[in-house]
Amino acid sequence: MDETELLTAAREATANAHVPYSEYRVGAALETADGTVFRGCNIENANYSNSLHAEEVALAEAVKNGHHDFSRLVVASSERDGVLPCGMCRQSLWEFCDEDFRVLCDEGDSVSEYRLGDLLPDAISAETLGR
Repeated sequence: MDETELLTAAREATANAHVPYSEYRVGAALETADGTVFRGCNIENANYSNSLHAEEVALAEAVKNGHHDFSRLVVASSERDGVLPCGMCRQSLWEFCDEDFRVLCDEGDSVSEYRLGDLLPDAISAETLGR
């Protein structure tokens, strides 16, 4: 899938978001090493700490379906404001991705690209835990 198609998939995923409190829709499109794409959207809960983020929903769906190798992630919001994955989502991605994993963020007219290692230096890993 090319970058434009992946961006479209992330934007389309925002339509399924459940955001009655913030009204801030986020969508994610996670591409596996074999080119399969999993979409996720944010799912809010009145107890905000129980809310699910689009990136973790896409990651969970991919892992649930047997995927553990990923090539890139596109994140989009309904605001097209360049939303980045939060620290929790960055750490979740680190479990399966290396420092060169590409994270693309929808800026509306353009896409910003980051490396996971730059977004989350000194991540907690299996090596950190002595494994």
